[in-house]
Amino acid sequence: METIILAVVIAVVVLGALGGLIVGSRRRKPLPPPPPSTPDITAPPAEPHVGEEAETPRDEPRRTIEEVDLPGGPAPVVVEEPPTVEAFEIEIPEPTAGRLVRLRTRLSRSQNALGKGLLTLLSREHLDEDTWEEVEDTLITADVGVQPTQELVERLRERVKVLGTRTPQELRSLLREELLKLVGTEVDRSVRTEPEDRKPGIVMVVGVNGTGKTTTTGKLARVLVADGRTVVLGAADTFRAAAADQLQTWGERVGAYTVRGPEAGDPASVAFDAVKEGKEMGVDVVLIDTAGRLHTKTGLMDELGKVKRVVEKHAPLDEVLLVLDATTGQNGLVQARVFAEVVNITGIVLTKLDGTAKGGIVVAVQRELGVPVKLIGLGEGADDLAPFEPEAFVDALIGD
Repeated sequence: METIILAVVIAVVVLGALGGLIVGSRRRKPLPPPPPSTPDITAPPAEPHVGEEAETPRDEPRRTIEEVDLPGGPAPVVVEEPPTVEAFEIEIPEPTAGRLVRLRTRLSRSQNALGKGLLTLLSREHLDEDTWEEVEDTLITADVGVQPTQELVERLRERVKVLGTRTPQELRSLLREELLKLVGTEVDRSVRTEPEDRKPGIVMVVGVNGTGKTTTTGKLARVLVADGRTVVLGAADTFRAAAADQLQTWGERVGAYTVRGPEAGDPASVAFDAVKEGKEMGVDVVLIDTAGRLHTKTGLMDELGKVKRVVEKHAPLDEVLLVLDATTGQNGLVQARVFAEVVNITGIVLTKLDGTAKGGIVVAVQRELGVPVKLIGLGEGADDLAPFEPEAFVDALIGD
């Protein structure tokens, strides 16, 4: 019996030991963490020694004061060089003497419409009424005007009847004489810029929009400089954007000073200051460019009269030039009448005669206003504005 009990106890003990081993293998404890590594401790810098214990100084790179960033200091000041302004090279304009002769080929279209057309008609063997009507139509189509046309046809009728047989050379000579009478050769066509009792001469340029008025003013400055005059320009066209810049550019090319005011400023004030500046500088001529305006706008035309009155507080105007677009033909005469009433036109400048314009407009506008054509524009070049010479003009119309 005791043996059985002992066997049971031993079995229980063995089973318990086996159970403990199994449970222990399932519940192993994690290994403890490794001990922390010893941190690197930087030793504080050694205190400097003095006296006999002092060390020999070591050569170390040093920064200049400009390289040291100062806290809260102002930003470095960068000095910028002013932009360089490109100066215009002073140009020497072409001489005005004989300029129209050099530009006569520009009148080719007018020549075909007027001069050669008349020569062709007058060269017919029999000049009946139908032919003379064609002569009249040719003249009127060329913008000569009704009254001047009738006068010219009457004189041609009489001279052809007396002449009898007509050679081409005789016809050309006859037509040249009659056209010169119509254009006028006894009129003073010089631009008055030299008053006897004072300086400077004062010239005002007027006209409607789009006639080339500001460009004509700049080209006129070149004409005067070519003749040895000194010029001041007045940019009294304060309403059109960049008009003053355009005029100033023309002036700088020939060494002429330009007086200008603020955009949309008082044009009369600019004109007044230009004359004042011209007096102080002692120049020969002051050219005043006015704003282009429609002849139908009463307020603008009244303002043009104001500019004239203000300028005349300095001195009387020596010349008032009306710029007309020759291609507008008879319509330009309506504009001319209104301007003449406001500012007393003394001379005409016909522009764009190199285009589709008819040469007869020279006759018509002179008859309408009773003032001479003094300058004509024959192209877009800087020196394509020429003093009007009746002989050269008529020769260009009828050809060689």
